[in-house]
Amino acid sequence: MSIKLRLTIMNFLQFFVWGAWLITIANYWFGTKQWDGTQFGAIFATMGFASLFMPTLMGIIADRWVNAEKLYLVLHLLYAAVLFYLPQINDPVTFFYAMLLAMCFYMPTLALSNSIAYTVLTQGKYDLVKAFPPIRVWGTIGFIAAMWIVNLTGSKATGMQFYIAGASAVGLGLFSFSIPKCPPRNIKSEQSSLVRTLGLEAFKLFGNYKMALFFIFSMFLGAALQLTNAYGDVFLDEFKFFPKYTNSFVIKYSTIIMSISQISETLFILAIPFFLKRFGIKKVMLISMFAWVLRFGLFAYGDPSSGLWMIILSCIVYGMAFDFFNISGSLFVETSTSSQIRSSAQGLFMMMTNGFGAVFGSLVSGLIIDKYFSISFTNVKQLASFLDTDVNNSQLVNFVKERGLSISENGLFDTNLILKDWHHIWLTFSLYTLVLAVLFAILFKHKHDKSMPLGAK
Repeated sequence: MSIKLRLTIMNFLQFFVWGAWLITIANYWFGTKQWDGTQFGAIFATMGFASLFMPTLMGIIADRWVNAEKLYLVLHLLYAAVLFYLPQINDPVTFFYAMLLAMCFYMPTLALSNSIAYTVLTQGKYDLVKAFPPIRVWGTIGFIAAMWIVNLTGSKATGMQFYIAGASAVGLGLFSFSIPKCPPRNIKSEQSSLVRTLGLEAFKLFGNYKMALFFIFSMFLGAALQLTNAYGDVFLDEFKFFPKYTNSFVIKYSTIIMSISQISETLFILAIPFFLKRFGIKKVMLISMFAWVLRFGLFAYGDPSSGLWMIILSCIVYGMAFDFFNISGSLFVETSTSSQIRSSAQGLFMMMTNGFGAVFGSLVSGLIIDKYFSISFTNVKQLASFLDTDVNNSQLVNFVKERGLSISENGLFDTNLILKDWHHIWLTFSLYTLVLAVLFAILFKHKHDKSMPLGAK
């Protein structure tokens, strides 16, 4: 088996073991377990907490003491062990700590998989610029495949999604035995300072107005990414509560519909060089921000019937919103920093987006949705009005019973029923990204010169 094929399989599985639950966990949380939204926000924040320190720590270990492919193997096996445990948990607090542990094992493997690929391709004397992108694209394909499998097997609201991810993580760990050795660099004589060792020297970039502003906006856009990952699939799934949409294809295959976002992502990657060369980083980032405005705004007005085109278009727009921010941002950092701190600067970019941005987006969105956009119903008449159906509709009565509630003779529930106001949730998120776009356009000063590198003034 060729080196490129082995790395392709590794990338496919790397994102498969994440995609098997990342988009669908909300269905398990709200539907099967019926836990509250504030706690769910904390679950998505675990990725941010883990990203603040684990990739750096594991990177130091791989650089100095342990072969990268061996560390990669161990981390995936530990990740799998926690995934197998998750369906056994019946307490949201315990689930939070277990998920935090899982993320501490998984998040470092994202950086390690890139490091392994770069090392192996360099050993094989491949051109990294030409060889790596086609390999990395298979990671997104793996993510899409996982979403489809989880949906088609009826696992999107059950603990089976964690078993699928766990079994695949075991397979990936074992497959890493086939990866060529990536030994540590064994740095001995270089007495680097602790600050340099930990990559903290890149924080000096905050002394530069343009870079500081760029990193701050990266954090806030990183928060927007968490919003769509956390709530996109459960939003589509909850159309099943409306009797007129009960048999809709969108509800049954909500995860497959959401996978259009990832398919779009693979296509917009190809457009990035053209847009960056022609328009420069500021305009490309603004395009990304306005794409996020459209992403959320289209969701606000979309539905599984006459508004299906809005949902589909929202998923297509996601590719532009994600790629033009993440990949273009990474390229901007690459061309705006010196070679001495380039790797640290990339780490800082990831920390601001996947770390601080993820924590901010997950926790704040959970609190806001619970406080302002969760509607409490006390009787069947209120619920029927919200769902736009008749009070005596059999589907409505069955829906109430499925939620474990009983209806008295005068139509009262034995306990309040809580549903989310998705229309106003998405409008709020859209307004959030619109404000970011306007502020970025005003505050970020950058003049694009087609003949100069991206980061040039």
